[in-house]
Amino acid sequence: MERGWIVFLLTVSLVFLLVVDVYQAWCGPCKTTVSLFRKIKNELGDDLLQFAVAEADSIDALEKYRGNCEPTFLFFAGGDLVAVVRGANAPLLQKTILDQLEAEKKVLNHGLERNVIKDEALLEEEEELSPLPAQNEDEELVPSGKSYTVAIIKPDAVAHGKADEIIMKIQEAGFEILANEERTMTESEARDFYKHRAGEEKFQELVQFMSSGPCHVLIISKMGDEDVIPAWREFIGPTDVEIAKKEKPESLRAQYGTEVLYNAVHGSNDGDQASRELAFFFPSFKLQQQHTEESASRTPERTLALIRPEVLKDRKDEVLQSIRDAGFSIAMQKEIMLTEQQVEQFYKEHADQDYFPALKQQMTSGPVLALALVKEHAVKHWRNMLGPADLNEALKTAPDSLRARFTPKETTINQLHGSSSTDEAENELNFFFPVEQTLATIKPDALEEHRDEIMERIQAAGFNISQIRETQLSQEMAEEFYKEHKGKPFFDQLTNYMCRGPCLMMTLSKENAVQEWRSLMGPTDPTEAQISSPESLRSLFAKSVLQNAVHGSSNLNHAMEKIKFIFGDIEEQRENNDDATNDVKQSEENGENTAPEESEAEPPEENS
Repeated sequence: MERGWIVFLLTVSLVFLLVVDVYQAWCGPCKTTVSLFRKIKNELGDDLLQFAVAEADSIDALEKYRGNCEPTFLFFAGGDLVAVVRGANAPLLQKTILDQLEAEKKVLNHGLERNVIKDEALLEEEEELSPLPAQNEDEELVPSGKSYTVAIIKPDAVAHGKADEIIMKIQEAGFEILANEERTMTESEARDFYKHRAGEEKFQELVQFMSSGPCHVLIISKMGDEDVIPAWREFIGPTDVEIAKKEKPESLRAQYGTEVLYNAVHGSNDGDQASRELAFFFPSFKLQQQHTEESASRTPERTLALIRPEVLKDRKDEVLQSIRDAGFSIAMQKEIMLTEQQVEQFYKEHADQDYFPALKQQMTSGPVLALALVKEHAVKHWRNMLGPADLNEALKTAPDSLRARFTPKETTINQLHGSSSTDEAENELNFFFPVEQTLATIKPDALEEHRDEIMERIQAAGFNISQIRETQLSQEMAEEFYKEHKGKPFFDQLTNYMCRGPCLMMTLSKENAVQEWRSLMGPTDPTEAQISSPESLRSLFAKSVLQNAVHGSSNLNHAMEKIKFIFGDIEEQRENNDDATNDVKQSEENGENTAPEESEAEPPEENS
């Protein structure tokens, strides 16, 4: 299989632009992009464009792409790599295909030089992964007297790209990660690891599942003398996912698991089991402290990136492509028009600098795009990619840096920002992506037919469900709930539909919750959602513009109002949202447009 695929690649890409979907054996090709490729091929009808799929696990030439849960698409022309796209981003894929197709035609028809690249993300990983120091039997992996437990992020969570997110939540909860190793167990290893459960009915199914793909094995401790095992068991929640969702909705299993077997994470039951599991995965027990620190540091980190107005307007897609090519994941993004007061608050340490008035003018001249980037050593890598803050220095000493490449010649202010430290990154991320609460509703038809699937996707997206209530709206309640639409032609139809059966009302908490929930919902019209957001809830579960499965508040003020209407006193929620709500009010006072609660039945105006 490998020889035939490589021969095909080398020969076909000499005369075609070949787009290859590189997939992992446990998850298969990306189904949504297969449909997208077929659509593009039919629309263009261009014989120069060809598509293929390749299983990384079966082809030695693709060894470096194994274990990567994020979809990867390689573009070959003339036998060379000319582009890489990571993530099932349909608009970006389509744009890259069209751009590369046009570039290849210029090569073939006009003799222009082909722009051959190397995969920067792989090169950076090779630089980082220097050999570990030799083991020192005088050093212990777990300090003497330290309480520890073994945790496993199981193949289901890894395959869905949730490992980094889970690791961040572990750290945010105050757990200390002493070691982090990605590995794929063989069936024999899985059978040996779970031999104490050999008498269970689903033992063989458990063995097959745990050997089906990569997992992350962690050694976890707590600061001080706290016993980590009960704390970890409490944090991951009950084994049965349904029980976890009811009793511990904020636990890892409630958020990321789907059933008893596929419950996302594992934890040792007691000290004896933790010792056995530590010996199973880390038989040496001895390691230099430097190795311990490096293992713990290989956990994902977040940093803030800002694309300022001029570049955002003209070269947004190019910057985003460079970010993805470098192996970053974009956890959150928000396009926002900043006020002068917000700029002064964000850059207050620069207020006495000569360049500050120009910076403030630049930052308020149009919308900026704030991004939460995730990668190992994200702060350092993003700063290195940016290059020097001074444009003259960047152009002279780092002409390939992003600031040198993407800043217009006529400006003196660079067009990209990055946090300078991990502490600053968290503060800046909190500035642009404060923890918010929003109201989410699963509508009657979707609740009856797709409740479990929608709930799984909500939890997999990292939302915490702080309040939940299944309720049958009366006509009066429905009219009050949608009072801002009273008098519109669709009002009666909407309220009658919402009274048809029970709804599920939820308060969702997350950084940037309002926008994140709206993004997960997708466009109001399911036809549009299937094109622009094929993985959104409305694309998957909506029947029509009216019966579009889910509802969400359009801004923070509406969120607070609706939560209070459904759940009563929300003083605690109001405190949690206080800073973000003040930002909204400040924007309103400065004449900015905060979107009204949008229509439920008129696609050009509605997305709630």
